[in-house]
Amino acid sequence: MRRFWVETLGCPKNQVDSDKITGLLVRDGMAAAPAPEEADLVVVNTCAFIEEARQESVDTVLALRSSAAEAELVVTGCMAERYGAELAEALPEVDRVAGFGVSVSIGAKPSSAPVAELPSFDLLNLPRPPAEAPWAYVKIAEGCDRRCGYCAIPSFRGPQRSRSAEAIVAEVEALEVQEAVLVAQDLASYGRDQGQGERGIIPLVESLRNRVRWVRLLYLYPSDLTDSLIDAICATEVPYFDLSLQHVSRPLLARMRRWGDGDRFAARMADIRHRQPEAVFRSNFIVGYPGETEADHDALLDFVADVGLDWCGFFTYSAEAGTYATTLDRQVPAELAAERRRELAEVQDRITATKRDQLIGREVEVLVDTPGIARSYREAPEIDGVVSVPDHLAVGQFHTVRVVDALGPDLVAEAVSP
Repeated sequence: MRRFWVETLGCPKNQVDSDKITGLLVRDGMAAAPAPEEADLVVVNTCAFIEEARQESVDTVLALRSSAAEAELVVTGCMAERYGAELAEALPEVDRVAGFGVSVSIGAKPSSAPVAELPSFDLLNLPRPPAEAPWAYVKIAEGCDRRCGYCAIPSFRGPQRSRSAEAIVAEVEALEVQEAVLVAQDLASYGRDQGQGERGIIPLVESLRNRVRWVRLLYLYPSDLTDSLIDAICATEVPYFDLSLQHVSRPLLARMRRWGDGDRFAARMADIRHRQPEAVFRSNFIVGYPGETEADHDALLDFVADVGLDWCGFFTYSAEAGTYATTLDRQVPAELAAERRRELAEVQDRITATKRDQLIGREVEVLVDTPGIARSYREAPEIDGVVSVPDHLAVGQFHTVRVVDALGPDLVAEAVSP
């Protein structure tokens, strides 16, 4: 039997794509290899979001070519879709470049030409193997209708295409998980594609609540965080708000072609905390976007210090070909952007550590992912910290534990006797 290895880079949405690719390869009669060196087919699902991600993708491809010298090597994912023939020419080590919707099966006809914006088959609709963990990412839509100034994703992922609620529910039921982590480029816009249709995220969440214990939503635009959506999230027992803020300076956000400012964001978070004092917040910010001044940076520092986000990521601006941001003046030197990023990370690290320390002595409910490793609703899988628990606690089950220590972002807990 032919064997395959799928290497995944980038965001959770890419992991879902890899699961679908795996399901297709299994359906075609192949089996997963224990290591890339033992595979007949190696597939690299690449990320092209920023330059660092693209370099990691190239480095990974070259490393796998070296370790799996006899395997057929296929590059798929965002870099394959975005660069097509250019990527195939730059990487002669690769046997095939396959954009979205192009077969990656072994022996398929090589293709280095760019593919159509909408794939011939949509990864959203492919079968998926059973989940190996008690949680799973579930992609509810592909593409994006927004045109943020720094983002090239709509140019190669296409416009938003929402899955049917029936298909999503069926997938979640088949996965047999305790937690469904919903992902999309623009989660709150689910159901409203290219300006048509009605947003359906709230009915979807309510439907999934009846099928899994936890429903977690990742990547919410602050302008779409309505009262009814907040209530729906709080009702899931996972009051975890992953807000795509990107900055707090109103002039800079306008240059990003985004909505909002720090005052509006802070007021919305205060309102959520009033409704649910145990709410947890995560966000990401871009540092060094063209035109970012010292005053803008200071405003972001003050915001981070004042609002008390539980989790936060900071990314230095990466110029993406074809995006609006590359046409802007007042580019920020890379060294200055890196310095600003370090300063923000230091502030946030202290806040996160303090918030974790405050949990010491408390009893929390956790889902055990693997022996000795668990999470409460406060920790998104693969993104945030974890909770170390006794090895005897059953995997895939919920347990009540008592936090006894905090090690930076991670917690240590002991079992609570029934």
